[in-house]
Amino acid sequence: MESFPTIISVDDHTVEPPDVWRDRLPAKFRDAGPRIVRAPIKEMTFLGGRFAPVMGAPGDAGPVADWWVYEDLHRPLTRLDTAVGYSRDDIGLEGITYEEMRPGSFSVPERLADMDANHVQSALCFPTFPRFCGQTFTEAADRELALLCVRAYNDWMTEEWCGPAARGRLIPLAIVPLWDAALAAQEVRRNAARGVRAVCFSEIPPYLGLPSVHTDAWDPFLRACDETGTVVAMHIGSSSRMPSTSEDAPPAVSSALTFANCCFSMADWLMSGAFTRFPDLRLMYAEGQIGWIPYILERADTVWENNRKWGGIGDKVLEPPSELFAQHIHGCFFDDAFGLRNLDAIGVGNVLYETDYPHSDSTWPRSREVAEEQMGHLTPDVVERIVRGNAIELLGLTPDGLWAGAPARG
Repeated sequence: MESFPTIISVDDHTVEPPDVWRDRLPAKFRDAGPRIVRAPIKEMTFLGGRFAPVMGAPGDAGPVADWWVYEDLHRPLTRLDTAVGYSRDDIGLEGITYEEMRPGSFSVPERLADMDANHVQSALCFPTFPRFCGQTFTEAADRELALLCVRAYNDWMTEEWCGPAARGRLIPLAIVPLWDAALAAQEVRRNAARGVRAVCFSEIPPYLGLPSVHTDAWDPFLRACDETGTVVAMHIGSSSRMPSTSEDAPPAVSSALTFANCCFSMADWLMSGAFTRFPDLRLMYAEGQIGWIPYILERADTVWENNRKWGGIGDKVLEPPSELFAQHIHGCFFDDAFGLRNLDAIGVGNVLYETDYPHSDSTWPRSREVAEEQMGHLTPDVVERIVRGNAIELLGLTPDGLWAGAPARG
């Protein structure tokens, strides 16, 4: 295409700088909050969809990494957190330090430069240390500190990562205290008041020991999202359990099945009745791709038509699931030629584009080329909607594709 629209990526990632929490927590909590410790890696595996690192003691032999330490959690930064710029054949499960990662992973000026190199105008970024829906803090023992950590992250995300230096090109994405739906609602409203239009949530909350979307437990949170126009963003892995088949299945199995939890999650939401209670609620599935969506909608409609009475949804799911999907749900992709060939069965208005920077799956720095190769059969107006127009509408961006809530430059 002679003129390809600049991309708005709805799924990139930030690697939090070491001082995010130490600079923002009250003095009495700074030594207990998340902090970076440089230490050796004693052992690290990723089998059966579960990541299991073991931190060595100072002076132990082994490769050195920067570790986030918080309560009993020891989590190293890894090459999988920030893989762009490396040959995919050289990307392994290994620990790294900040000096060994691409600066655009954690520095705003370098991130904007890498976005320029990738034909990306704006980007919505998911967390790394808090994990994809903030479940790190949900699992913490000290809930007072955990709530402060959630708020500190959102302050950093909004005021610094997406602050004046970003010039509206970085779009804020909040986390919430998932252990308390009322507190979560308060945090949604606090951030919505400063222009934040997206919040992380778990694709399958019961995997985290939380209530399912079939209860009314989440209603305060969902009501806050509904009333403020806040999009509920669910990333693959936001249930802390990547799909797998056995305890010894290699990571490639989970990687091939990344869409599966999105599939389960969407069936949950479509059959939950939540869209009847909250008619303005919007969901998006990050990094789940889109090729699987048409069959799930077809099957869900069949179940709704034939089995809704005995299936337990007759009094709460009042429209065909495919119609609910069209009104409420967006699928996100970065490399899905099959999905694009079946776009009519998904809906042009229900598809968003992403680049997954700086992860190993990322199409950086070839996101434009990949998009052009896979969208060559689409008309320019459809391409425009997929790579930026739908994101502008969903996330409340300016017509130019920038975050309108960015603080004014002095």
